[in-house]
Amino acid sequence: MPKNFVLDQRIERAADAIETNAAAYRGRWAEACFPLCAEGVSRFERVHLDLGCGKGAYIAAMAKRHPTTLFIGMDSEPVCVVHAAQLVLDEDIKNALVIPGDAAKLDQIFAEGELDAISINFPTPHPKRRHARLRLTSAQHLEGYRPLLAGSATVALRTDSEPLYKYSLPQFEALGWNILCATDDDRAAHPEQPITEYEERLTAQGATVHAIYATPPSTPATTEQLQAAEDMPLSLIDYLPEDLFASDYIPYGMSYAVDNLRNRRRNESRKKRV
Repeated sequence: MPKNFVLDQRIERAADAIETNAAAYRGRWAEACFPLCAEGVSRFERVHLDLGCGKGAYIAAMAKRHPTTLFIGMDSEPVCVVHAAQLVLDEDIKNALVIPGDAAKLDQIFAEGELDAISINFPTPHPKRRHARLRLTSAQHLEGYRPLLAGSATVALRTDSEPLYKYSLPQFEALGWNILCATDDDRAAHPEQPITEYEERLTAQGATVHAIYATPPSTPATTEQLQAAEDMPLSLIDYLPEDLFASDYIPYGMSYAVDNLRNRRRNESRKKRV
């Protein structure tokens, strides 16, 4: 951040694109946020939630491409909320806004079937076992999204973390989600996806983008399905690739674990040679 960055001032400046009373719009986002200047139409056709929207580059790009869809960015970091909201205002985007918050209380903000899509772009992986429930693709979170999604809605995960991808795919499958696409190279599979500054920086460092696109089951997960997901390895260390030396790139949040394992393997290799 620049030295003259004052959060309170920036929040006030970007307030027109920030909704702090999100619960008041539960069940009526598509109508309540529709531009007053529109004629003959009274609502947006779709509502798309971007969880962990960061600085808002993704929702800004998507909103320009899809003017009949309302894009709602959500982030728990106030600085990200401010940056995203300011971008929406600077580019005069009428079909996007930002909400402060996280995935824990989505059912208080959105009604059943209100969302047509949820995107989860480069989320914090929370590699430790005890933090598994914080991952936005844990079984508990997936089950929380399910009732809020329309029948044909899609949840999309895009991540530079191969361990998070390998953890997440079985979570979707255990709960009976329909996997539309699971890929180790989403840029090749979906070149039309907006490329943000964040992704450009990652790929310049050697990252590839792993992705899962899935639609929810029509019925709630059973106790057995939730338990099956819970019984899977929960530490992302268990999903690290066999050859840790194949790439110099270390996914965000995994550097400590990877460095420890690499050092351990080097020491074991030296002992064998001795």
